[in-house]
Amino acid sequence: MTGLKYPILLVHGMGFRDRKHINYWGRIPKVLAEEGNEIFYGNQDANGSVVTNGEYLAERVRKLSEENKIEKFNVIAHSKGGLDIRYAISTLGTDDLIASVTTINSPHNGSITLDHLLKFPDFLIRFGCKFWDLCLWIGGDKKPDTYRTIKDMETANSAEFNRKNPDAPGIYYQSYAFSCKKVTSDMGLWFTNLVVKHYEGENDGLLAERAVRWTNFRGHFRSATNRGISHFDQVDFRRRPLSRKKLEGITDITDFYRDLVRELRSMGF
Repeated sequence: MTGLKYPILLVHGMGFRDRKHINYWGRIPKVLAEEGNEIFYGNQDANGSVVTNGEYLAERVRKLSEENKIEKFNVIAHSKGGLDIRYAISTLGTDDLIASVTTINSPHNGSITLDHLLKFPDFLIRFGCKFWDLCLWIGGDKKPDTYRTIKDMETANSAEFNRKNPDAPGIYYQSYAFSCKKVTSDMGLWFTNLVVKHYEGENDGLLAERAVRWTNFRGHFRSATNRGISHFDQVDFRRRPLSRKKLEGITDITDFYRDLVRELRSMGF
């Protein structure tokens, strides 16, 4: 099957990074490659700030383009990766190398929940962030900055970021929202789901729809099962379908990505 006109650049979110043998995106790259698409990865830090990760992505996009004679990329970004690539495009001027940007539950509008949680004593928050930074540095991050990363996602800071990083002309942007159907849908995120639900309503375990709505919002997806689609499910964390039954709606997240890319191909990207 003929793939997209331009290669795909997958840009991961927080807490984990693409590795050679443990892929952030589960089965998704293999499915997209089978459709005839060339796949590249962002490989930015797991918990780098928007600024440092954006700088890394800008350099990476330019290097990949030069080394592989690539005219442009179709970016698919999950979670905070959507902010990282927007900074690389709008502030650092890589717009000439990007054809489209698709964001999956990216916190474009910030998190009201974080606004409340960051009212805890600052020294405790900084201490926890520094410990996490150390773990990520040992794991391969070059410039981990968890404190700055979560501060970037406060609603006021997000509004300022959006003002400084408007969509670049000539690039097709689209955004998607997903959520769990109940608090216990994903036991790895049940507590955060409960907290976000208290402040913002229905969410994917981390983010509510109001946080992730951006240009060309394509809708809110909950899956065909009683589980819904959690923040982890969106990148095939468990490496298996949401259901073995074929139901009306999404039962395997890889089907969503396959359809997404096929639509981009039909649009000439």
